[in-house]
Amino acid sequence: MWNQISEHIGRTIDQRFDWRMPRSVSGGCINQGFHITNGALDFFVKVNRADRLGMFEAEALGLRQMASTRTIRVPMPICWGTCRSTSGPLAYIVLEWLDLGGGGPGPARAMGRKLAQLHQVTGLETFGWTRDNTIGSTPQVNPQIADWVEFWQSYRIGYQLALAARQGSDIRQGEALMTAIPELLAGHQPQPSLVHGDLWSGNAAILQTGEPVIFDPAAYWGDREVDVAMTELFGGFSADFYAGYREVAPLDDGYDRRKVLYNLYHVLNHYNLFGSGYAGQANRMIEQLLGFC
Repeated sequence: MWNQISEHIGRTIDQRFDWRMPRSVSGGCINQGFHITNGALDFFVKVNRADRLGMFEAEALGLRQMASTRTIRVPMPICWGTCRSTSGPLAYIVLEWLDLGGGGPGPARAMGRKLAQLHQVTGLETFGWTRDNTIGSTPQVNPQIADWVEFWQSYRIGYQLALAARQGSDIRQGEALMTAIPELLAGHQPQPSLVHGDLWSGNAAILQTGEPVIFDPAAYWGDREVDVAMTELFGGFSADFYAGYREVAPLDDGYDRRKVLYNLYHVLNHYNLFGSGYAGQANRMIEQLLGFC
């Protein structure tokens, strides 16, 4: 396995790469992660089942698209593919190794400003993306359509509710919520922004140099508020981050209501991935949203 990955690295960087014993590091709750080095060059390798190669291909595309904006730092993808192992075929992606560990109010504020600059990048007149990808390990469908309400109603909330129903859902009032979404988003006409798509605190960090970085994207063109909303979920970011964001791109009126709808997508996804422990939170959020109407 490691010989095959190292040979692929060598072909990509156009120099021989003789690996040393890989070291296991955190790869998130979906993948296995490893640090691999030859003593001079270091890389981060994520590994999963061979049928997850498409997930890594989409991750690489998202990282490259975000890097091309020259706004916020992301790890550059090096190569990806499949390999043989003693346990069977595996998929992998090799990424630039980044030394994390910095902090403080200055870098946090800079992260907010740089995320806002990413969101100001325009390119498509439609929402969605050039291909489907994943949110965690759940398929995320990204048709290119002009209507944000339809996109969020059908391809984000509706998709997750349908997945929940297939497994005997204990999510209540889903149909009522679907009917209410046009009212909840009424009068809000966002421009398609390039969004990270899965921006919780575990997918952002500060380098030892003090530079902010984001990683593990589920990228698409959407309402910029979906990223800001998710930063408030699962732990939240610092006040300095939000101050930096608003310096560049103040949020529109009604954000405090819309963020509940946007974060419901991720809570429903966690319900579908990890089980009924998220049902209560999802149901409370749906009740809150219906109370807005």
